[in-house]
Amino acid sequence: MSLPACPKCESVYTYEDGNLYICPECAYEWNDLTVDESAFKVIDAHGTELQDGDDIIVIKDLKVKGSSTPVKQGTKVRNIKLVDSDHNIDCRIDGMGAMSLKSEFVKKA
Repeated sequence: MSLPACPKCESVYTYEDGNLYICPECAYEWNDLTVDESAFKVIDAHGTELQDGDDIIVIKDLKVKGSSTPVKQGTKVRNIKLVDSDHNIDCRIDGMGAMSLKSEFVKKA
């Protein structure tokens, strides 16, 4: 029985440890039930797929918890990071700081 190649670095030198497969080259661990990371997709309000490092524009005024000033419509956000959660965009907005946004309220710039 041959072991699968590493899904992260494509190394063929994987080994089995209990119910996990381990790659000695990049130290990635996975099992047969691990969801393919490339299947994770984030779509903006217009149906365009977003990726890490993209620039986006806010399409609606957004209230910010704990702040009296909202994120205004038309605000451009640079270099986003995608995460697998309810608010699926982590970013830094000038004048506001770090925050998480929902992809349904942005469009790709």
